[in-house]
Amino acid sequence: MIRDNTFWNRRSVNLDLTHRCAIECPNCPRQFIYRNKGLKVPGQDLSDSNFEKIVNFMQYIDFEGQYSDPVHHPKFIEFLEKSYAKNVRVEIHNASSVKSLKWYIKAFKAHPYARWVFSIDGLPKDSHQYRINQDGEKLFNVMKESVNYLEIKPTWQYIVFRYNQNDIDEAIQLADSIGVNFYKLISSRWSGPNDPYKPTLDEFRLEKQ
Repeated sequence: MIRDNTFWNRRSVNLDLTHRCAIECPNCPRQFIYRNKGLKVPGQDLSDSNFEKIVNFMQYIDFEGQYSDPVHHPKFIEFLEKSYAKNVRVEIHNASSVKSLKWYIKAFKAHPYARWVFSIDGLPKDSHQYRINQDGEKLFNVMKESVNYLEIKPTWQYIVFRYNQNDIDEAIQLADSIGVNFYKLISSRWSGPNDPYKPTLDEFRLEKQ
């Protein structure tokens, strides 16, 4: 059984478990490479047999989809249970808010030493401005509830955009009030100097496109 919260392990892998995500972030490759061109996002659900190979070898699994959200894999909770049984540390990056609180509680219990990172970009009421289709207030409540089940403090990841650049201090206070970490992320993934999401404050502006 896992008894510490060590993050780094030598045998590690980042997995895109599926091809599905309910969120339509404008600067996500799902959108500008595929969906905006009328193309289907490629991929499929990772099979049980392939996950068995991974969990039997790896010490650390990062469920951080680049084209998907891990909660959309139909057997994600089972994968968490298997990881916990094998003493494999995991990190989960979650932005999609389609699952119920009941589902999340089951997931938290499946691997109580998982490190959850919730992507809510802005105050919960505003995060849908970039995380299109996200219910930020629902996901915030899930994050708030998670501290009652997880042994590792969850993290609120906050990408700085133009619409949320002035709300950071309030968000930090909000994170502290519910007992979660706060991680401010400065992006360089912009569509150009006139990208409407690009922050205008000098401290957040990046010249890289």
